[in-house]
Amino acid sequence: MPAPLQLLEYLDGVLSGDRTVLARAITLIESRNPGHRLVAQELIQALLAHTGGAHRVGITGVPGVGKSTFIDQLGIDLTAAGHRVAVLAVDPSSSRTGGSILGDKTRMERLAVDPGAFVRPSPAAGSLGGVTRSTRETILLCEAAGFDVVLVETVGVGQSETVVAEMVDFFLVLMLSGAGDELQGIKKGVLELADMVAVNKADGDNTARPERSAADYRAALHLMSPASPTWSPPVVTCSGMTGSGLAELWRQVELHREKLTATGELAARRRAQQVRWMWSMLDDRLRDDLRADPELHDVLSVYEQQVHDGELTATVAVEAIWERYLGTRI
Repeated sequence: MPAPLQLLEYLDGVLSGDRTVLARAITLIESRNPGHRLVAQELIQALLAHTGGAHRVGITGVPGVGKSTFIDQLGIDLTAAGHRVAVLAVDPSSSRTGGSILGDKTRMERLAVDPGAFVRPSPAAGSLGGVTRSTRETILLCEAAGFDVVLVETVGVGQSETVVAEMVDFFLVLMLSGAGDELQGIKKGVLELADMVAVNKADGDNTARPERSAADYRAALHLMSPASPTWSPPVVTCSGMTGSGLAELWRQVELHREKLTATGELAARRRAQQVRWMWSMLDDRLRDDLRADPELHDVLSVYEQQVHDGELTATVAVEAIWERYLGTRI
């Protein structure tokens, strides 16, 4: 990466909305270099008063649901309405694929060249914790740079859905209509996270099936306890291809924000997220420190092999590793 800027250069550049400086600031917080980390911490702390104003919206969906086309169209609609939109992708599998800005930009062709938008993939961090840390801080940087809508896309599957839901205000689950097997194709846990379910690809002659699927999801959500006493997750139909239904979808996002702001629930949710973020980062830091300790490097491999071979239980191995780790701290 290029030589880091001075702290004041980062501050001035981000606050003025300089996209080049914003990109470099994001690269700084993604760095695992201890010196870069210190500057990144100072930068985030200094920018904190300028954050918090954006709609933070997480978007997930089953394979083939058309997330990229949906986000591209939604983003274009929002920038046309005067919003500034940042799109961030959380992909814990990017260490295998290499993850590239080019890949994300070719998936969102119009948004990638829209002057009112900023598209940024996750780093190839190799672990969900690392991706989560940098994505959370990237949200703050984007808010400080003047973006009032931050869309966080889950590219990977599984745990990434949960961690994205933990860093946004509104979690949207995109679904496809099909032959009656929709409810089996998505985990109940993901539906429990949803603030809204949108049945995508309701276009052309394909409108009846999405409406039937939407009715099925409404029935399923009715059986679940809503996460918020203020909000019952709606189910809508839309088309990322034609833009049909997206205006109503965004109206629901804004209505959700209005309701939760009025009751104080949005502010409480964000405060709780901050505390969980602190503990998550502490977990990551301890794990990194443990793995980086030269005195423990070979020992960790030995214990790992013994657990693998069934010679030690995981519990015994953890206690032994922890005692050795504490010994190196004295």
